[in-house]
Amino acid sequence: MSRSSEPIRQAVILAGGQATRLRPYTDTRPKAMVEVADRPIIDYQLEWLGRHGVEHVVVSCGYKAEVLREHLSARAQGPEVTLLVEDEPLGRGGALRFAASGLRDAGAAYFALNGDVLTWFPLDEFTAYHRDKGGLITLALAQYRTSWGIVDVTDSGLIEGFTQSPLLPFWINAGVYVFEPEATPLLPVKGDHESSTFPDLAGRGKLFGYRIDGFWRGVDTVKDVKEAGEQIPELLDGTLGAPASGGSVSSRP
Repeated sequence: MSRSSEPIRQAVILAGGQATRLRPYTDTRPKAMVEVADRPIIDYQLEWLGRHGVEHVVVSCGYKAEVLREHLSARAQGPEVTLLVEDEPLGRGGALRFAASGLRDAGAAYFALNGDVLTWFPLDEFTAYHRDKGGLITLALAQYRTSWGIVDVTDSGLIEGFTQSPLLPFWINAGVYVFEPEATPLLPVKGDHESSTFPDLAGRGKLFGYRIDGFWRGVDTVKDVKEAGEQIPELLDGTLGAPASGGSVSSRP
């Protein structure tokens, strides 16, 4: 399998699902439109992709699709966006396959993002790692941060201190991927890829993981929205929000 040396120029974002754990935010909008530090999650994602050379993004959605369509149609900057609306819930794997059907270059690699992920790491390094490994899919991995406080205790039972929400020596799926085009037909038409496609590729030695060195935050709960809103201004410190070029949207039911 030959691999292009060109930068990856296309991506898909999964913005479907009702995200019940994000209520009341998602009572009136899809999760990708939930605002963190006064900006919808999808705006951060599109800017990040655009700054790394992505020119076309397919957004797969279903729940409250009209809210997403209206917002994306008003954009004047960033990558061109194609909106695909699921007629029925397809599951994450099915949604990935559906979104990939809207890509302009079916023979080229693409990035894929979950719609509830905030992250900022160098996609050129991610791409280079993926190509060096030669797999079909590479997962970005984030270090696991427990939501619980840790008690520092000696063998004798003496408590020496407390550590709030520390990073643990484990890695989780960060919801950001590089896909080779040959991987797309391996995704389920309906259902979850983590219980089907990923185990199959792992068994064949075609699935790799890239440890993120940069900002990452999953936004799954109301608490996450608040905490991410406090982190972003400090951690990104002006790297987001500057003008990006381009910007248009088309949609397909």
